[in-house]
Amino acid sequence: MDKNKIKTSCLINNYNYAEFVSDAIDSALNQTVKFDEIIVVDDASTDKSAEVLARFTQIENVKCIFKEKNQGQLSSFNEGFLAATGEIIFFLDADDIYEPQYLETALNFYKRRSECDFLFCAYKKFGAEEGTFQADAVDLDLGYSVIRTLCNGEWIGSITSTLSIRREIIRKFLPIPKTEDWRVRADDCLVWGASLVGAKKFYMSNPLVMYRIHQNNQYHNKKFLDIDKNYEYKRFWKRNSLFNYIIQTNHFSLPLLLAFTSLDELKTIPCPKLTDFISYLKIIFLFESNIYWKIKGMILLFNYFLKILMAGKLKNSSQSMIM
Repeated sequence: MDKNKIKTSCLINNYNYAEFVSDAIDSALNQTVKFDEIIVVDDASTDKSAEVLARFTQIENVKCIFKEKNQGQLSSFNEGFLAATGEIIFFLDADDIYEPQYLETALNFYKRRSECDFLFCAYKKFGAEEGTFQADAVDLDLGYSVIRTLCNGEWIGSITSTLSIRREIIRKFLPIPKTEDWRVRADDCLVWGASLVGAKKFYMSNPLVMYRIHQNNQYHNKKFLDIDKNYEYKRFWKRNSLFNYIIQTNHFSLPLLLAFTSLDELKTIPCPKLTDFISYLKIIFLFESNIYWKIKGMILLFNYFLKILMAGKLKNSSQSMIM
């Protein structure tokens, strides 16, 4: 037995994607390095999903969970995580696909950067729309983001199917009880939750996930925004409720010396961008209650900016979509 082997779980959430889900499962099964377990959670689909999934139930490392009641994506994440035993959990929407070398490449990344808690990668769109989305052309160490998430509500991550997270991080915030709030866009819970509980985040520039664009893709088509014009306002309050739950569960609050802690958090990013400095400047200015430490914190932040600039470590923003 390889003592260095990392046990992996792939969680596939499905609701009425009978025409796509077999492609998703096959892509997880056909990896160059095999998943230890593939857990498919069907959220009480009303199409032929059960018939499609029945074909996979005889495969040794595939487990299908059929929910009796439709409760949304977060509920499926909760169920899947509780059934998973892997050290690293990989998430896959039932309408998306992994490239064959995705798991092998991601595991090599985790082994090379043992401090990595949360990894997301670039992806390719296919179907009704095509293109490659890269947050950056090179791999990035994004450091820690507890304070910038708590204060600014920043969302540091990507779509569900590009995400993988260490079990020791996920168990600090899953399962989340308010499933009705996150019937869709439950990847918000994964992205925000991981930041709040102290995950060190990394980005992998290799686009090894295929993101399917089709008429029923709620996130891409923003159908829920067309139906509910107040969606973003409601999402703000759902986010606050989510943050309060995670904060209370993990028993933490803003540090007393917020300015210094903010600067320390910024320094966990080896090559920060200008937007990173602006984010922490905003935090110090708005949330540091002590005037003396507010001013001193801004001065120290400016001095650190000059140091990074002169050392040539200030990274240019380079988010790109290649069509």
